Amino acid sequence: MNTRRFVKPLSVIALVLGVAAVGYLSRGAWLPQAPGSASESVAPPKETASTGKIIVGEQAQRNLGLTAKPLKADDFWKTITVQGMVVDRPGVSDREVVAPATGVINQIWHVPGDIVQAGDVLFTLRLTSDPIHQAQTELYKATENIKLAQARRERLASVGPAIPEARLIEVESEIKRLEVAVESSRNELLNRGLSANDVEGVAEGSFVREIPIAVPSQVTGQTSRCVATESESGSPTSVVSPVIYELQDLKCEPGQQVQVGTTLCDLSNHQALAIEGRAFRDETLLLERSIKEAWPVEVDFQEAAAAEWPAIEQNFLIQQIANTIDPVMRTFAFLIPLENQSKKIMRGEKPQLLWRFRPGQKVRLNVRVEKLENVFTLPADAVVREGAEAFVFTQNVNTFERKPVHVLLQDRSRVVIANDGSLPTHKKGEERWTIPAVVRNAAAQFNRMAKAGSSEVPKGFHIHADGSLHKNEDEAR
Repeated sequence: MNTRRFVKPLSVIALVLGVAAVGYLSRGAWLPQAPGSASESVAPPKETASTGKIIVGEQAQRNLGLTAKPLKADDFWKTITVQGMVVDRPGVSDREVVAPATGVINQIWHVPGDIVQAGDVLFTLRLTSDPIHQAQTELYKATENIKLAQARRERLASVGPAIPEARLIEVESEIKRLEVAVESSRNELLNRGLSANDVEGVAEGSFVREIPIAVPSQVTGQTSRCVATESESGSPTSVVSPVIYELQDLKCEPGQQVQVGTTLCDLSNHQALAIEGRAFRDETLLLERSIKEAWPVEVDFQEAAAAEWPAIEQNFLIQQIANTIDPVMRTFAFLIPLENQSKKIMRGEKPQLLWRFRPGQKVRLNVRVEKLENVFTLPADAVVREGAEAFVFTQNVNTFERKPVHVLLQDRSRVVIANDGSLPTHKKGEERWTIPAVVRNAAAQFNRMAKAGSSEVPKGFHIHADGSLHKNEDEAR
């Protein structure tokens, strides 16, 4: 009786404990979860296999400024970069104008920056030179004495046999001595800067007190240029254009006393210049080979792209290598001839000559050292690297595929890759081109998209067999 009375309460207690245990064990299903709870069930991310192909819409291509076209297999020259500078060509570009006699500068006809040609007067010099005045006097006296001697010879000859022949011979000898003196005085005056007309005037008694100092008729090493023109009949003819000089520096003033040989001004003609490169001792063999093989040097003048100058049609060949090394810079010089370009502008009523290349201008020289044959050349942005791997992207309408390539050479602006079959090619005449178009830029952006698995077709679009992306018809409505 007592045992039955305790069984029922115990059963109720056991039932309550069982329900409590089941509720505790299943609390994750019916208790509210706090944000960020450790017991939150997180599904693992879905892994997307990267196939190397991506789909890029037309708007995205325009945003990237995409450029893609087939590549042509060609030769590429491996070069070394050397710093250089435009300089005057020694003995050609500049020339000094000096005073031919002692005197005083009366007038200066041109100032620095003016354009002058052969024969243009630069200065007027008032003569104070005793040798010139003496030479003029001797020329006039000898000329007059010749006239007197000739008149005496005529009188003696008119007398006939009554005059001894020795008298005539004596007069003839005197005339020859005077003619020699006249010729000597003429040469002296011509060398002192007097013109032939001035000398003739001196012989007649018109002494010269001022002489013009003009631009020399020819500057050493300079030649006239031939300019193509059309004649009145319409047929092309060639006209010899006189060499134009610029008064670069003025070294005298009006009223200044100058001696023979004093420099009055500097004339410059930058038509013929040179590029002076500076290389190190261990690059000597490379430069010697460039001269031996007559390989042209690529010159980067670092000009603005909008400069209005014609294309440079000149092969830049190394002409000379110095046999001395600068003890401070530890470099040696080499020279490359440079033909300059010029144009005229009006400075008020006077023209001014502007040269494209100027002495002191810095340039960058790329000297050829090795030839790489049958390779592809791309901009640096067209290739992306991942460790030891290098990739380019080919385009098939809106589909882009990553292709591994072998990089032979890379610098800041260009990449050279081998034509080893990684990019399929076809022959067009004598040339070999890649079959797919190769992207020329944005390779790094494409590579990030390929690694992210952007090969899925965007929602609302479908892709054709040719790789083109199109919007679904129901989406268009």
